[in-house]
Amino acid sequence: MKKKLLLTIAVLFSLPFFAQYSNFSIELNYPIPIDKNFIGKNFNGIADLGFKYKFSSAKTLNIGASINSSLLANKTINNRPSFELTVFSIQPRLFAELSSETLENFRPSIGLGYTFMIFSIFDKNNFNPQNPNGPVDSETYSGLNLNLGMSYDISNQFYGQIQYDFVKLGSDSDFTDSKYNSNVNILKIGVGYRL
Repeated sequence: MKKKLLLTIAVLFSLPFFAQYSNFSIELNYPIPIDKNFIGKNFNGIADLGFKYKFSSAKTLNIGASINSSLLANKTINNRPSFELTVFSIQPRLFAELSSETLENFRPSIGLGYTFMIFSIFDKNNFNPQNPNGPVDSETYSGLNLNLGMSYDISNQFYGQIQYDFVKLGSDSDFTDSKYNSNVNILKIGVGYRL
């Protein structure tokens, strides 16, 4: 087992020496819900995974598309620990990234896209070993997403980054259309790797 793990780590770290420059990158972030709204008050971030592709690269501006997927969790609903509530989000977007010699290794970016948030509730009191995935109830809400980010190149392949996502969920009959229910603010801190 240790040999396989060491071999896997060695292969992953040697890839940059054999790979040619690619417009693809993969990111791993820690999402932090902020603000005093229903997400910020009730959920903790677990992980955020993202993929980016730059389809146009100029001397000072890169244009591309990205998709991120986040997982947020809250194990108690109204102080009832028998329920598990999770939020899984999918965020496709287009982005523009500034790349300038005056900024050196810093790369500010802005993105515009759409967010789908899938809320799943699992009732542990009604758990059935024959059906370990149920009973689960889920609802999906969606809305426009604005992303502001700043990355810092650590090397040609690796970079650190911080991002801010603002999501405006559309009004639905299930919840009151207010800032508390429709505005979602998430801060993401992570690292990226250019393939």
